[in-house]
Amino acid sequence: MNPKVVKLSLIASSVAAALLSAAVTEAVAASGQAKAPAARIAKAEGNGGKTAAPAFPTLAPLPPVPVPADNPMGPEKVELGKMLFWDSRLGGDASTPCVVCHEPNKGWGEGGEISRGYPGTTHWRNSQTVLNSAYYNKLFWEGNVTSLEAQAPAAAEGNVAGNGDPSMMEMRLRFIPEYVARFKKVFGTDWPRITHAWQAIAAFQRTLVSDAKQVPFDRYMMGDKNALSDAQKRGMALYNGKAGCILCHNGPLASDQKFYALGVPENEVFKTDPLFQITHRWEHYQKGVTQKGYRDADLDMGLYYQTKNPKDIAKFRTPSLRELKYTAPYMHNGIFYTLDEVVEFYNKGGGTGPNKSPLIRPLGLTGAEMKDLVAFLESLSMDKPLLMDTPKLPAYQVMK
Repeated sequence: MNPKVVKLSLIASSVAAALLSAAVTEAVAASGQAKAPAARIAKAEGNGGKTAAPAFPTLAPLPPVPVPADNPMGPEKVELGKMLFWDSRLGGDASTPCVVCHEPNKGWGEGGEISRGYPGTTHWRNSQTVLNSAYYNKLFWEGNVTSLEAQAPAAAEGNVAGNGDPSMMEMRLRFIPEYVARFKKVFGTDWPRITHAWQAIAAFQRTLVSDAKQVPFDRYMMGDKNALSDAQKRGMALYNGKAGCILCHNGPLASDQKFYALGVPENEVFKTDPLFQITHRWEHYQKGVTQKGYRDADLDMGLYYQTKNPKDIAKFRTPSLRELKYTAPYMHNGIFYTLDEVVEFYNKGGGTGPNKSPLIRPLGLTGAEMKDLVAFLESLSMDKPLLMDTPKLPAYQVMK
């Protein structure tokens, strides 16, 4: 990351931490909420009453988007990336462009419980929004790639996603004169290269971020004390205190990007639809589980597929809570359609299953408190969804 960006980010985080501490104290005092786990947020026990550093980053407005040195941003590259994001020729049978699973009018996700998948198959997880994906250092539910440049081909080439062959997709681009000219202008190559296509798409995705001026919480943190309603302020106190959301959903992204097992119920569709069962079994096989794990295949093992450590079974990466208003359904299998359902799930102490995190415990929130918490969660979304027109795509031409 650019050193100037890092410095600005650190300054912003420090200021935000001070503002949030004051805001939470004010909200707690106003609402009479208990401060637990206040020791992790404000003053530590046995510290002589001195203010202790938080055990985790506080919520804050998003810093400038981190941009890798080997893929700098530029308007021409972003425009090319937008076109390719919509272009179905980056896929197997030209039916599965990126936008199919990441539609602007569906919160830049797919809108269903389980993503549609490649024709003749189905996917096996909920399609996450790409909004604010520029800030993740681990992509996908099991964190199997670490950059947007790696995320794009993983999706476009994945057998139950885009199912595209890299050499075939690259050749298609070379038979489109406008793309030949655009790739040459942006990357300086005589012919489009598929790796450059992924770089362009990544650059475009880095523009799909929340606008702080449209996010009530961010406006509040920047000094507009009327940006949050009384219910949202009470919800913020719960988020940082009694509900303990801040323990995992922290920092500007509202995600610690770590992995936890919550006991999320399995989606019933895996018990009733053969295509889902085929994909589930195939994913077990190609991710290299044990023979017993393959034979049983009754559980999405999450992080285990990457580590092969039994302690990581059923763990998934903490998703960001930004733009929740527009990105339902929730969880890795789309099991919950509303934020009320999500909050109720946590309030009951989650579900059952292997390696369940000790952080997941009954919260004892009242009905009114759960409504206040949902109100605050909604304040982490923009006032209006980020929409975008479909770009005009160039046609093939016979090469002379």
